[in-house]
Amino acid sequence: MERLREPFQGVVNILRFNRHYYILSMLLSAFLYIVGLEFTAYSELLKWAGISLLGVNISSLMCSHYIYDLSNLYRLSWLTTMPSDRVVVNITAGFNEINEVLNYKFPDSELVTLDFYDPLKHTEISIKRAREAYPSHRETKKVNTCSFPLRTHTADKVLVMLSAHEIRDHAERINFFKEINRVMKFDAELIVIEHLRDTANFLAFNLGCMHFYSRNTWINSFKPSKLFITKEVKITPFITAFTLKKHGGSF
Repeated sequence: MERLREPFQGVVNILRFNRHYYILSMLLSAFLYIVGLEFTAYSELLKWAGISLLGVNISSLMCSHYIYDLSNLYRLSWLTTMPSDRVVVNITAGFNEINEVLNYKFPDSELVTLDFYDPLKHTEISIKRAREAYPSHRETKKVNTCSFPLRTHTADKVLVMLSAHEIRDHAERINFFKEINRVMKFDAELIVIEHLRDTANFLAFNLGCMHFYSRNTWINSFKPSKLFITKEVKITPFITAFTLKKHGGSF
């Protein structure tokens, strides 16, 4: 398979899309260290605070490089194949890096790409910058989170990769998964890939992990949608993939 991503594409994107955070953090780190040189009463405390903040930023970027560049996350080697002539639905918030890989992995299937991004609801500056840097594919269909232009029982496999957390309203997120349930065939699979608000992601991203949802929050989104977890795997210590179906499974 030809290389579809540049060696440092993931970590560079993190810096591009979240540059406001990193610039402010670096300035604060430098400020604390410089002030520490001037005020002897709290000199060591201030200097170590500046160094620690710098260390947190470097650590988060190193973890991002591992997750998005070095791991097999974007190679989709963890995604099971299926027979030909099926329908694969890729649902995004407008930032889509996997269509080419999906076309390679499912060459005989129909790939449908949906974009639910609504600037009035999904207001994170990072996703806005991501959309500007990576315009949607021509085939992408703009949709509402609760209404897809697909017939009932159409999809054989649905993929929602690192995008569902952009739906910050809990009721909207439940309706989003209900709509996915509607378009899934009876034996279809839904795969939701997300960071979790857990210890590993806190150590990697510090307070940035608060943007992620806990496992219980995801379960409380799946349950009312009548989608059941049949498999849960860690693609890396920081990324969880939930496989869900219309029936069976557990929480």
